[in-house]
Amino acid sequence: MHTSILSVQNLAVQFTTEEGIYDAVKGISFEIPRGKIVGIVGESGSGKSVTSLAIMRLLAAQNTAVKGSILFHTSTETIDILGIPDSQMTSIRGNKIAMIFQEPMTSLNPVHTCGAQVTEAIQRHQGLAKAEAKQKTIELFTEVQLPNPAQLYDRYPHEISGGQKQRVLIAMALSCDPALLIADEPTTALDVTVQKNIIELLKRIRDERNMSMIFISHDLGVISEIADEVMVMYRGNILEHKSVAAIFQQPDNPYTLGLLACKPNMNLQLKRLPTVADFINHQDEKKSLATQNLKEIIATYAISNEDIKKRRDLIYSQTPILSVQNLAKWYPIKKGIFAKAKNFFKAVDEVSFEIYPGETLGLVGESGCGKTTLGRCLLRLIEPTSGDINYQNIALTSLSAKKLRSLRRELQIVFQDPYSALNPRFTIGDAIMEPMQVHGIHANNEERKNKTIELLEQVGLSADFFNRYPHEFSGGQRQRICIARALALQPKVIICDESVSALDVSVQAQVLNLLSDLQEKFQLSYLFISHDLSVVKHFSDRMLVMNAGKIVESGFPEEIYHHPQQAYTQKLIDAIPGKLLFN
Repeated sequence: MHTSILSVQNLAVQFTTEEGIYDAVKGISFEIPRGKIVGIVGESGSGKSVTSLAIMRLLAAQNTAVKGSILFHTSTETIDILGIPDSQMTSIRGNKIAMIFQEPMTSLNPVHTCGAQVTEAIQRHQGLAKAEAKQKTIELFTEVQLPNPAQLYDRYPHEISGGQKQRVLIAMALSCDPALLIADEPTTALDVTVQKNIIELLKRIRDERNMSMIFISHDLGVISEIADEVMVMYRGNILEHKSVAAIFQQPDNPYTLGLLACKPNMNLQLKRLPTVADFINHQDEKKSLATQNLKEIIATYAISNEDIKKRRDLIYSQTPILSVQNLAKWYPIKKGIFAKAKNFFKAVDEVSFEIYPGETLGLVGESGCGKTTLGRCLLRLIEPTSGDINYQNIALTSLSAKKLRSLRRELQIVFQDPYSALNPRFTIGDAIMEPMQVHGIHANNEERKNKTIELLEQVGLSADFFNRYPHEFSGGQRQRICIARALALQPKVIICDESVSALDVSVQAQVLNLLSDLQEKFQLSYLFISHDLSVVKHFSDRMLVMNAGKIVESGFPEEIYHHPQQAYTQKLIDAIPGKLLFN
């Protein structure tokens, strides 16, 4: 039997576009050993997902050229993936080689129940009767540790959480007992606690089934928790392929070092995060880094305790810019359309806090804890059930809609998903100019256009982007555009609602640095909402920990991280991936 389950030789993928030929993957070669997990890490556009789609033969034939060889070694034969007919590949795909895609909501059919979708896969590949396939589905739901498997069988995707949807996809991928499982960013944008559970689940399944796995991620911290070996990809090439320990202890390439360095550090407070560009722009990519130590490099970005104290003394000597007292948002629970509510879901439950001028207040907690509802209540995008919100001695909760509208320019929000936050029919320039037009800022559109170009440059984008549309930009660029739009009204408070959670760690570092620079320049106050305690610890002056609608812990980031008072907070800390990075 071959020692590897998969052998890839000189794989190249080219896309033909209107602008010419794009080389997505440039002649890469690698092996996937039996029973091992190989992590593929790199930024968006590095070729990770294209490589996995080429292995699955899921790339569109039109305008795509795939060259090289992909050999799948079974116990009895070697199959040339690129050379077999479509009918044979259909019998392999989902059966012997299975894949878990990044976005569980779009991967599951919304009009079919979760159980029916897994049952269909089992019937198609194994030819079982429906009753047998249903029983196997429930057994798989039990194996992936879904709650109440028999009841969940009849639920639709929108009725379960993101983590549960991902477990359904894992069950579907495992339904035919594949020899190779490809997991493409299966934990991106999930809570760190859910992410930890998914990683532990995949490792357990690998051990029990002796299954090989390709695990794709942009985060080396996540890769360190699950992989045996790591391949680092950059612009369609493999820069290095080593064991996890070797990658962390002695990376060979500046790009790898940059990926390691740009993750928020839990042991040091940094002035700003290192970025990949800091490494690859100033060093020869092939130069050995044997003399460079990651800890020593990161230490050069650290801020002293004295500087931290000076900043805090300055911030907390002021009067709060925003004060919240006993804020609550309750949703009625009804048995029917015309029934009276007998109980309430307390999304936000008697919450009180202050935000000071120039301060970043971090708000951390799992999905469903009430973070986003709280942020939207502050702006009255959702009307609170009770409580008081005071902004510079103005009671926001008692303002009429007309008076509140005039204040909205001072209180802005940057949403989590930059893809849905921008109107696809508006150019970037129009999207940023629109709020200035609504609030009558500047004398005419010529002045507004000049201001828009200035804002684009302030967030690190070119004036040439003014007439382009959202689909022409990456996720990180779109988030910068959303930040520019928020700045257009010269706000004093900005709510950042999971605004970096779905970004590559390298782009996340750039956006966090940008927000810090803008705060210093414009004396902005932030409410920074996230499920990732490592990001909140790095970026915040103070932190609030939220659970089940309540603030369960508050304090300075280092105090909460090193001396948590609540078991819930400790659970969030324990779930932070990549602790090997910080030791």
